[in-house]
Amino acid sequence: MKAEFGELQRSFGEARLFPESLDDLWHLEHLIAPGDLVFATTLRTVDSPQDKIRPEKLEKKPVRLGIRVERVELHRFANRLRLTGMIEQGMDTGAHHTLNIEPGYEISVIKRWRSLELERIDRAVKASVHEAVHILTIEDGEAELFRMRQYGPEGVVTLVTGSGKGAETDTKPAFFGRIAGYLTELKGPLVIAGPGFIKDDFARFLHSHLPEVSARSLVVETRRIGAGAVQEVIGLGVLERIHQDVQLGNEVRLMDELLLRISKDLPVAYGRGEVQKAIDFGAVEELMVSDSLIRDEAIVHLLDRAELQNSRIVVLSSTFDPGAQLEALGGIAALLRYRIQ
Repeated sequence: MKAEFGELQRSFGEARLFPESLDDLWHLEHLIAPGDLVFATTLRTVDSPQDKIRPEKLEKKPVRLGIRVERVELHRFANRLRLTGMIEQGMDTGAHHTLNIEPGYEISVIKRWRSLELERIDRAVKASVHEAVHILTIEDGEAELFRMRQYGPEGVVTLVTGSGKGAETDTKPAFFGRIAGYLTELKGPLVIAGPGFIKDDFARFLHSHLPEVSARSLVVETRRIGAGAVQEVIGLGVLERIHQDVQLGNEVRLMDELLLRISKDLPVAYGRGEVQKAIDFGAVEELMVSDSLIRDEAIVHLLDRAELQNSRIVVLSSTFDPGAQLEALGGIAALLRYRIQ
């Protein structure tokens, strides 16, 4: 994402945002809330005298509108963010309209920006300079390829020996060749992960057959394959070694720390009631919240109070395993500076 800010007065002002990917649309889904004023160029029917003579020839023309947002919907498979609301500035003031935001479209958002939202924009801007990281998890006869989105891992393909075209002659080199066929178009870093020696054999195969991809690859030992191996890779800090995007690694480590403290009865709070009590005592060191709750007014109030106490706040993606675990604990939890009664 690219971002430009006008002068902010007491955190209120305009940000021009340029989403470049599905990741950026996901960020915008959580940055734009009902009540925000959003400007964008959109298509709308513009009446003219000639149109009234030939109404079948009505056409839509590009106009710039400002809408007061009422609903935000991300359509991942269509690669589109829909912002619906009432037109407040521009033609047809008072009518409803939907802005369809896609990668490459510029929008301007005018609102009071919270520090948490500014941090999210900063993270999105930094992440945009890197090519997508892919993680290939592999063991004898099975491989899964994942693309790392900023909201979590996205499955690309699963390959199993004995399935697919030519499976009847699927020797190890042939199987490796099938896997390599999915890697030829990759531009960014590749992590090859799994237990045992198969990952090392594949790395050598890749070095011989796709040296340009091999040059951007890193081999990591994990106990398993699939989504569990991806979480292991992130927890080991591999993504930080690749491009310093620590968010997903932070999510895994924070959830591990939270669960460890719960199991050992160490200072921790989870669920709205317990977290509110901890904030009342000023005891919150790190506050974790699911992205599904950051528009809840009561949660926002808790976050504001925690920020005033210099608590560190981390928003976890509900589509990634640590975020799902947090949701099971009420969607909000905190690591405490000291035990409270």
